[in-house]
Amino acid sequence: METLTIFCPAKLNLFLAVTGRREDGFHELVSLVTQVSWGDDLEVEITPIDGQRLIECNDPDIPTDSANLVWRAAELFTARTGLRSGFRFRLTKRIPSGAGLGGGSSDAVGALKGMNELSGTPLSHPDLLDLAVELGSDCPLFLYEGPVVIRGRGERIEAVSAEARDAIAALRLALFKPFFGIDTAWAYREMADRAPGTYLRSSEAENRLEQILSFPDRLSEWSTNSFETVVGRKFPAIPVLLSCLRRDFEGASFMSGSGSACALAVRSDSELDRVGKRVHESWGTGGFLADVRPL
Repeated sequence: METLTIFCPAKLNLFLAVTGRREDGFHELVSLVTQVSWGDDLEVEITPIDGQRLIECNDPDIPTDSANLVWRAAELFTARTGLRSGFRFRLTKRIPSGAGLGGGSSDAVGALKGMNELSGTPLSHPDLLDLAVELGSDCPLFLYEGPVVIRGRGERIEAVSAEARDAIAALRLALFKPFFGIDTAWAYREMADRAPGTYLRSSEAENRLEQILSFPDRLSEWSTNSFETVVGRKFPAIPVLLSCLRRDFEGASFMSGSGSACALAVRSDSELDRVGKRVHESWGTGGFLADVRPL
């Protein structure tokens, strides 16, 4: 039986502006996103049983049925291609849920890539992109390499300049998360219903993004995340720690997605150790800290 192992990286939002709510209920975004060198592994295998879908996972808290986006990806792939192949997925999970790191989305796109390759690439990149958009707003970006700008609900993707790509690739990031996660749907509802003032005007979002892409060394000055205010009201541990890190370290710091994971650009092992100590002092040992690089 043919088997393929796909690396499913986490993503980080270096800049994230929510500019308003659309008529279809989704939100308009402007975001600078990079995949990073840390994530999940997904083994994809063709099975001899037509239409079979099996998911195994090392994390007992991760659903292995239709609630998992990998399952949904298999449904969409077989429906689009007309193939009757069965697939088995073995997921080694490292990216935590509720972190704003796109773990489920990355796994689903990894499944699309693996199934497509094992099946002789019946789907083109535009075909895969259509399926990724249907799977979820965070999914399309995982079909691209390097940092990208996303707009709309996540389906409009643009590569950055070579200069910006090189500057982002040179970053070293301390990635950290508290023991709790944050539900993305809740964060969007909270913003729409109780804090619409946190929306950033589209013109201001584009201006900030232009400054970052033109002068990547000013990331700490221009980076923002529209969710920080909303999330901070319920989870003050996040803005309190970020405020301390911004006071004591020069590197850019930010929350990814709707949280709860955050990152800080560091320059050395000693600085990474200092950040780790500060994180554990503030949040205890129930979360995690990882040393990652942009891809």
